[in-house]
Amino acid sequence: MHRTQVQVFPIASTCRSRRLGIELRRYALLVWRWLWLIVLGTALAAGAAYVVSWRTTPVYSATVTLLINHAPSFGFANSDYTSLLTSERLARTYSELLRTPKVLGPVADKLGLSKLPVVQVQLVRDTQLLRVSVEDTDPALAAAIANTVAQVFKDMNEAQQLSRYTALKDSLTDQIQQVEKVIAATQVEIDSLRGPLSPSEEARRAQLQTTLAQYRSNNTSLMNNLTQVRLAEMQATNSVSVAQEAEAPIAPVRPRTLTNTALAAVVGALLALGMAFLIEYLDDTIKTPDDVEQVAQAPTLGLIARIEGGEPAQKLITAHAPRSPISEAYRVLRTNIQFGSVDKPLSSLLVTSSNPTEGKSTTAANLAVVMAQSGKRVVLVDSDLRRPVQHKYFGLSDQRGLTTALLDGQAPVEEYLQATEIDNLRVMSSGPLAPNPAELLGSQRMAQVLDELKQHADVLILDSPPVMVVTDPVLLARQVDGTLLVADAGNTRRAVLARALDALRAANARLLGVVLNRISTSRSGYYSYAYHYTDYYAGDGQRKKRSRRNPVARWFGRNGHSLDASDVAVTSSKTKEL
Repeated sequence: MHRTQVQVFPIASTCRSRRLGIELRRYALLVWRWLWLIVLGTALAAGAAYVVSWRTTPVYSATVTLLINHAPSFGFANSDYTSLLTSERLARTYSELLRTPKVLGPVADKLGLSKLPVVQVQLVRDTQLLRVSVEDTDPALAAAIANTVAQVFKDMNEAQQLSRYTALKDSLTDQIQQVEKVIAATQVEIDSLRGPLSPSEEARRAQLQTTLAQYRSNNTSLMNNLTQVRLAEMQATNSVSVAQEAEAPIAPVRPRTLTNTALAAVVGALLALGMAFLIEYLDDTIKTPDDVEQVAQAPTLGLIARIEGGEPAQKLITAHAPRSPISEAYRVLRTNIQFGSVDKPLSSLLVTSSNPTEGKSTTAANLAVVMAQSGKRVVLVDSDLRRPVQHKYFGLSDQRGLTTALLDGQAPVEEYLQATEIDNLRVMSSGPLAPNPAELLGSQRMAQVLDELKQHADVLILDSPPVMVVTDPVLLARQVDGTLLVADAGNTRRAVLARALDALRAANARLLGVVLNRISTSRSGYYSYAYHYTDYYAGDGQRKKRSRRNPVARWFGRNGHSLDASDVAVTSSKTKEL
């Protein structure tokens, strides 16, 4: 019995990794797109910080270090923890006293200053050291103030510590002086009793000697007490000494020009990056095929770059510049439309947009040219009876056209078609503007005209007004095989595009997909095909020159989440299969 081994591939993990890579490339493209803002924000912040730091008056800091000798309690045995708490409290007490007017006032008077700068006191952890720092614009004055503060506090502390034993020492000294006076007087009286003495004088002399011995004993006791008081004073005094005097600093502590400039540059870059992300978040316009997929659930059939030039004839780029990247993008659009009409042949196509000035007429004209260049018979109908422009693109007359064909039911429709310089392409202009275009386009006669035009063309392309402005495209969408919606990248809003698609779907229109028009080739990785196509037809020298000129953009174009001609076609076919 054979066992079949089933090998499981980590498809989910691979998909997650691919999505992560796409997201990272998207963020990288966003940073590249707003790199000018990030660089500008960094430069402005750094420049402002440098100028402010350069114009700020330098401030110098001088520091003196004080050593605090904590005296243990005389006659008591304290634990290490109690001594530690006492030392910490003493250090905090001294740090507060150093900032009081009682200390700073005499310092100002001694230096002849009306006002002292801010004095900062810092405790050095796990030590008996205090650092007293003074900041001033004059380095010598800062050092003088710091040393004077230390000396004044040292003298004040010594005077305060000694004042506790002054009264006791004075009392003992007075007693000693009085006893010494009595001893001297007694000694004088004893010395006067010399020679032959009477019994009474002998008794007096003996009494005086006994008294003198008592006074001397008292004097010795008083002297011992004074010595003990002095010893206790020495042991119980918390002394303050200068461990290191302050010296005039050489370098200022403020402003730190290099540090301030670097920090300001980082903050400026972060603020600019945050602003870029905020703008992108608040921007609800359609910019990429992913946006179209999220909003419309429809494929993006074409990515068309902005066509330079303001004249109508310059918009017909597929005719006068057929080898340009934009012309190739229209051929990609033509290929994707063919992929989308494999199951159901496409003989008539409506080109419209959500709002005016999104490039739907330019798209319709260039699409008609590339379809005619492929060998198909193409008829382009300017069904925009409100703002017609197709006759301007091809340099034709607008005296006779769709409106005259609709009103004249006797003449054949072919008589209203005008030949162009493009082989296999004929144009029916709008004709004179009518006061009731919606009624004309929705009439039975319009359906007859379209049926007759289909007899003379393989592909019939209709240029119609915008969906959100009038009802004309909704009326025409019911009469054609497919509808193409043009969106202006970076200008068409998501909500507007969604409403336009809802209106077309409500009319049972067959939506082929969306064309992103006016894609910026320098700011979007989605239009990297322009670079590939240009490099293909350019010489080696031009390719190297372009690579040196913009290597980052080329890297994003070749390695980012971009679409070239085959990618767009495959995406369209996969969407169709799904």
